[in-house]
Amino acid sequence: MVFGRNDRFDFSVPLPHLADATHVHFIAIGGSGMVGIAKLFLGYRRPDGSAITVTGSDRAESERVSDVREHGATVTIGQSAQTARDLPDGAWVVVSTAIREDNPELQVARERGLLILHRSQAIVVAMDGRAAIAVTGTNGKTTTSSMATVAMRACGLDPSFITGAAIGGIGASSGAGQGDYYVAEVDESDGSFVVYHPKVAIVTSIREDHLDFWGDLDTMFDGYVSFAETIQAGGLLAACADEVGSARLAQVARDRGIRTATYGHGAEADLQLTQELLGPKEWAATVRFADTGEEHRMSVQIPGAVNLMNAASVVLALSEGLGVARDRAVWAVGEFTSVKRRFELRGTPRGIRVIDDYAHNADKVAALVQTGVATKGDGKVIAVFQPHLFTRTQRFAQEFADAMAPADVAIVMDVAPSREDPIPGVTGAVIADRIVGTTALYTPTDDATIEAILEHAAPGDLVLLAGSGYVTTIVPRIVASLESGHLEPV
Repeated sequence: MVFGRNDRFDFSVPLPHLADATHVHFIAIGGSGMVGIAKLFLGYRRPDGSAITVTGSDRAESERVSDVREHGATVTIGQSAQTARDLPDGAWVVVSTAIREDNPELQVARERGLLILHRSQAIVVAMDGRAAIAVTGTNGKTTTSSMATVAMRACGLDPSFITGAAIGGIGASSGAGQGDYYVAEVDESDGSFVVYHPKVAIVTSIREDHLDFWGDLDTMFDGYVSFAETIQAGGLLAACADEVGSARLAQVARDRGIRTATYGHGAEADLQLTQELLGPKEWAATVRFADTGEEHRMSVQIPGAVNLMNAASVVLALSEGLGVARDRAVWAVGEFTSVKRRFELRGTPRGIRVIDDYAHNADKVAALVQTGVATKGDGKVIAVFQPHLFTRTQRFAQEFADAMAPADVAIVMDVAPSREDPIPGVTGAVIADRIVGTTALYTPTDDATIEAILEHAAPGDLVLLAGSGYVTTIVPRIVASLESGHLEPV
C-alpha cells in the first residue's frame, strides 16, 4: 500500500441522491460507526411517504443490533456470500474501512456490480444536500461534535447530526433535523474526511495516530491539508492554536486563502481563554475575541480543561462560521451536558464512583486521568485502561504509561485487537511495565481486572475505565462486584 492513500475507495466520485435509494445494506451494521448511519436511512421518507429498505449483517447479537432492529432494519447474524446474493439489483452496500476485502458479502457485492459506499460517503448521501459542520482531529471529536449539535439546537438551527456516541439529552448518535446544516464527527483514520466538503471544519489536534494508514506524521499532516482544502468557499477552519499540528494547519490554510480562526491560551489566538476555573465543581473561562476585545464568561457542564477548549472551538464555529451572535454562542455551549462514554458515571457502588470513558490514545487517557485527579476529592484514582490495536500499543507504550502514572493505581488490561492480527510480545504488560511512581498492574483477563479493582477500591475512590475495546461491556459486572464486595460471575 501507499501510505496516506485509500486504494479501496474513490472519495472523488459523484455520489448518488438519497431519493434514489431503494435498498441499503450495511455490513457490520452493529458497529459504533454504522448504526447511526443506518438509522438516518431508516428515518428518511420520500414525498410520497415511502421508506428505504434497510438490511444489515453482523457477527453477533449486540445492544446496537437490537437497537437498529427496533428502528426497522432486518439484520442477519453471520456474514456470508449468500446474504449478498440475496440483495436486489440496485441495492447499495455500505462498509467501513474495517471490513476487509476478503469479506464474503463485500466480495459478492463487488462481483455483482452493486454500488459500494464507504460509511463517510453514506453519511453525505443521508444528509441530503445539507451543509456540513465537520469535526475532526486526534482528540475530542465525539465530545466536540456532540456539543456543537446541542449548541446549534439551543440557537434554533435544528441541525441533523451523526456522532460517535449517544448525546445526553437527545439519547441518540444520529438524527435528522429541519435545518440547513448537519454536524458530523469525521474520521481521519483512513483519509475519508475529504468527502464532506464542509461549510465549517473544526480541527482539535493533529498527533501521531493511525500510522498503519498514514505511515508517519508528515503524511498525516498532508492529509489534513487536503481536508482543509475541501472547505467550501467562504467557509471556516477553526483550529486549536495551542497544539502544534493544528496551529501549523491553520497557518498553511491561511496561506492558501482559506478563512481560518484559532482558539487557545496565547495572544496569537483569535479566541483566547483566560481566567480559567478548573474544578472540582465548576469548569469555566473568560473568552476574549481578539479582533474586538469583546469578552464573555464561558462555562461547561462536563469536567475537564480539555472540554473548555472543545467549547471554544464550537463558539468559533457558531459565531464566525454560522453567524450566531458571539454572546449567544458562548451561552449555547453551556447547554451541553454529556455524551455516552465520555466521563460517564455508571454507578456509585458503596460510595465508589465508576466512570466509563472512550479514551483510547495517550492524549485522551492523560486528559481523563488528569480530570479524575482534579475531581477525586479525598479518595484515590484507580485508572483501568484497555489498549486498542497492537500497533498502537507497541508504538505508544511509553506515552500510555506516562498518561496512567498520575493515578494512585494503574491497571492495564490486555489489548483489544479489533482489525489487527497479534504482534508477538505486545500485550498490556508493555505499558504496565513502563509505569513508574505508582502501583501498576497488568491484568490479562477480565476476572483479574475486576479482582484488582476489588483489592484497591474503597468508599470515596474514583474508578476510571478507559478504552475503545470491550472494556465497556464489563462495567456492569465491575459495578456489581464492587457492590457485593466479591467477584460476580459472568
